[in-house]
Amino acid sequence: MKTKILFSGILIWLMAIGAAYAQSEKDGWEKIATKTVNFKSETDEVKPSKGEADVSKIKIKCVQGTVKIKEIKVEMDDGKKSEPAVIGVLTDGQSSRTIDLPGKDNKLKKVRFKYDTVGMIGVTKRAKVEIWGKKK
Repeated sequence: MKTKILFSGILIWLMAIGAAYAQSEKDGWEKIATKTVNFKSETDEVKPSKGEADVSKIKIKCVQGTVKIKEIKVEMDDGKKSEPAVIGVLTDGQSSRTIDLPGKDNKLKKVRFKYDTVGMIGVTKRAKVEIWGKKK
């Protein structure tokens, strides 16, 4: 009986994740990059390709492990910069709030963020994050 309940719970969870992923793509969101975070504080920079740069919003999604996002800096192609409020901790399956980008006809030049995996080496998996952009 417990096995059936556990299996049902896992099946519902997997269906919800699949639906959320499909919904994201349907609503104009597209994945810009995937990064794996080490068990130390690090800074990464993402530069989208030309086709991915024409976005009005971004969000960060944790797809494995747990990550603590300490800082985000966004730079547009005309030099405008933005430093949105710190997101905090994201666990597997969670997304950040939507971050509006400055300017209407701007293109995203790069996203730089500081983060680290929450957990212990050998016990927890390194966090993986995806950066998603919403098409204009």
